[in-house]
Amino acid sequence: MSFAHETRRRRTFAIISHPDAGKTTLTEKLLLFSGAIQIAGSVKARKASRHATSDWMEIEKQRGISVASSVMQMSYRGHVVNLLDTPGHKDFSEDTYRVLTAVDSALMVIDAANGVEEMTRRLIEVCRQRDTPIITFINKMDREVRDPLELLDEVERELGMPCSPITWPVGSGKHFGGIIDLRHQNMTVFEAGAEKRPHEFEVLPLSDTGALQARFHEYYDEAVDSMELAVGASAQWDQAAFLAAQQTPVFFGSGLNNFGVREVLDAVVDMAPPPRPRRAFVSVDGELQETLVRPEDEGFSGVVFKVQANMDSQHRDRIAFVRVASGHYVPGMKMRVQRTGKQLRPTSVVTFMSQRREAVEDAYAGDIVGFTTHGGVQLGDSITDGADLRFTGLPFFAPEMFMTVVLEDPLRSKQLQQGLAQLGEEGAIQVFRPEAGGNMLLGAVGQLQFEVVRHRLKTEYNCAIRLEGCQYTGARWISADTPAELRAFEDAYPLRMARDAANALAYLCTSPYDVRLAQERFPKIRFHPLREHAGMELQTA
Repeated sequence: MSFAHETRRRRTFAIISHPDAGKTTLTEKLLLFSGAIQIAGSVKARKASRHATSDWMEIEKQRGISVASSVMQMSYRGHVVNLLDTPGHKDFSEDTYRVLTAVDSALMVIDAANGVEEMTRRLIEVCRQRDTPIITFINKMDREVRDPLELLDEVERELGMPCSPITWPVGSGKHFGGIIDLRHQNMTVFEAGAEKRPHEFEVLPLSDTGALQARFHEYYDEAVDSMELAVGASAQWDQAAFLAAQQTPVFFGSGLNNFGVREVLDAVVDMAPPPRPRRAFVSVDGELQETLVRPEDEGFSGVVFKVQANMDSQHRDRIAFVRVASGHYVPGMKMRVQRTGKQLRPTSVVTFMSQRREAVEDAYAGDIVGFTTHGGVQLGDSITDGADLRFTGLPFFAPEMFMTVVLEDPLRSKQLQQGLAQLGEEGAIQVFRPEAGGNMLLGAVGQLQFEVVRHRLKTEYNCAIRLEGCQYTGARWISADTPAELRAFEDAYPLRMARDAANALAYLCTSPYDVRLAQERFPKIRFHPLREHAGMELQTA
């Protein structure tokens, strides 16, 4: 049986951007226009009772930022669209990197006043490594912004691929008149107001040049001139080049005012790819051999790209987010975690509207489903209906900052162990257990990760901690060809050895020279700044 008809209807994409480019607001509006929600929440109105649908964690509502990726499914024009909203803050880049392994395309949001910013560059690099097609939305055109030609040139330079403008702005700031749609040869007239729906905006044909010039004066003429320059200097739209991540379509608008958003939603359906084949390894006569898993294949398979503890504060549950790679999920089917060989019997399988859940009747390749789990499932685990199949691992990056965990109330040690184990498994932070004993260590990419973990331990596990500085400034996962070589290294550095949440062995560093000196002393030991999921070979960089 082939599921090609269903998989062709799927679109799975992530929204990426630098903080404050308007990503979460745009997410709200995409949900609004697809009919998935009835009213959009403001991510800025922190004290209001209405918050962004995609920001469900208490600390997100307090700060008005996204600190965890969230998953939302919606229907639009006969397609099933899976949207993943990622944290914009650089301190949570690991979560974002892992989310990008679960999508087939990305929507990059750029602040028209600031252009391509630091976090966007890092995310672009991840997309380029995976050849992920990127749709570009230049936001906030209703403010004082940079010249669109200049923005286009910067996007091309940073992406390392040509842009193809699909819409073009007429004016900006208080003179923002609207956008010209090159695909449909018309102009949609801008009107401020967050309550307006797409069909309520006025649309004028480009053929009526006189009326457009009379209404928008020199701003229209300037827009046409710059648009012709941009189109003349840009490569013609090429769908194959876009799918190969060698071209990006560019759209302009104002997410806050619902303007230019429908064009982006249409582009996701019309341009973005359906689920694609995914690389995996299959065991043949005891050896791992590479294979391609196709979305239309009959056997069910998927990969856990995110584990989230305590989404429902009443039930203290844990949800494993699984990107379906092939086959057809139906309720009650038997599944197996390939890493351990154990049967997976989830009590509930759901799709998401942020924290709101609906029971899954069926799911196909490209869909994101959540399995309620009580342990035994880790980030990167391959889930199948029986086939011995393992997808290539999710990335874990060596931490750049370390803190020692000090428990305020010694009687809460059980809660601390449980909390750190679950937060470590979900990837909220990296937890290291020193082999020589002593306090647990937390490793993070950024300071805000420590604050979030301390907050969550207090609110979700009723466990107050204090975080203190320590001498470690980095870590490297280690491997060797033989157990004896590894043991000799451990014996030489007993106080530097620690194990992470996946029980992988790591060497803790106090300076950049530590690794070099240890490498010279033990040339057969390999030091890894990147760890892929347990069960796959560690990656060297």
